[in-house]
Amino acid sequence: MSYQTILAGQKYTFENVKEVLAKAGEHKSGDVLAGVAASSDMERVAAKEVLASMPLKDLYENPVAPYEEDEVTRMNIDGLNRTIYGQIQNMTVSDLREWLMDYATTNEDIYRISKGLTAEMVAAVCKLMTNLDLIYVSSKIRVTAHCNTTVGERGIMGTRLQPNHTTDNVEGITASLFEGLSYGCGDVLIGLNPVNDTVSSLAEVLKRFDEVKNSLEIPTQICVLGHITTQIEAVRQGAPCDMIFQSIAGSEKGNRAFGFGKETVEEALALLQVHGTAPGPNVLYFETGQGSELSSDAHWGADQVTMEARCYAFARPFHPFMVNTVVGFIGPEYLYDSKQVIRAGLEDHFMAKLSGIPMGCDCCYTNHMMADQNDIENLALLLGAAGVNYILGVPTSDDIMLNYQTNAYHDIGTIREILGLRPIPAFERWLEKMGIMENGRLTKYAGDPTIFLQKGR
Repeated sequence: MSYQTILAGQKYTFENVKEVLAKAGEHKSGDVLAGVAASSDMERVAAKEVLASMPLKDLYENPVAPYEEDEVTRMNIDGLNRTIYGQIQNMTVSDLREWLMDYATTNEDIYRISKGLTAEMVAAVCKLMTNLDLIYVSSKIRVTAHCNTTVGERGIMGTRLQPNHTTDNVEGITASLFEGLSYGCGDVLIGLNPVNDTVSSLAEVLKRFDEVKNSLEIPTQICVLGHITTQIEAVRQGAPCDMIFQSIAGSEKGNRAFGFGKETVEEALALLQVHGTAPGPNVLYFETGQGSELSSDAHWGADQVTMEARCYAFARPFHPFMVNTVVGFIGPEYLYDSKQVIRAGLEDHFMAKLSGIPMGCDCCYTNHMMADQNDIENLALLLGAAGVNYILGVPTSDDIMLNYQTNAYHDIGTIREILGLRPIPAFERWLEKMGIMENGRLTKYAGDPTIFLQKGR
């Protein structure tokens, strides 16, 4: 079945739903590289017009990867609430957008509808929205989860404290950890990206995180972001672990390129339910990012926004504690400049929350991208207004191990103060006890990591 429209006297024809989705998206260098982008702004507008009038049923019946050949598609379809889907299948994508934008539509309304939406539907409505639309609808939606503490409540903006080190030196990691804590970071997660993806290295860092967490009585979560199979083995050997992490893709082929599948995540979840150090029930952490499927030739000819939405369809059945898009990490091949990075961050946050996912964002860029720190601070502030669950923080915004830039530890205090947001309540009470925060604002001790040495370590 083809789809067509006439725009400014010119006829535009699209062969299938996948082509309409790809060409209706905002301009992205990755889609150009993959050969699926609109050839002009006029063709993009024509595709948006066709998409706007498309019934949701068409998107359900035409997943971008075949049901028989792709595990993510099967999870996407099989996990759908059939009653809710039946109630909305004849809505057009434009109808869905207008309903989401209606001031009378509540968080509870949206959360219910999300159970009847496939990833392709979520991506489709995203493509009809401006940046402000994405922020407005996202700000309505709250998706909470509980590990040791609860993430995602209204009025809260959390942080993942990322104390990465070039050699995984535990004392250097601890110094960075103390600095981040002193700025009020770490309420959602203390999480390290390891240099050495070995069981012994992961276990050593996890033991230090666990020691600091318990000795200082910090209400938070810990995780070391090695490969999922390495983390599983570390837990089996007795390493303390609140959550297990994995980067995920929007297709089975993409996940296999990462070295895992659905069954691996199921194994990790079962293991944590018996040997994890957190009560849960939400004990998984996933990371995503537009372009990963294209980079492994695992995108089935689809665009990167649609493939990103499918990541959330994969994540949804596992009820993770946290998910975030590492939005500018891959580089200009997929997101060329600040305009594309900011758009992608807002898209990913919106699509995840519309999918029922507790979502954060690593507002980052690489030095070969046409972006700078001002752009990433802009994105962080916009996401704060959109109700993002958390952002990341590293020393002075420069991750010396991953060699990329993201938000600094001190950025989070500024954004919280501007927008009237707070840390997770249990963590804020801990900050007050440590003298770091008072009445929702950082004190003179903020940024002084030596206070933790004075308090007994």
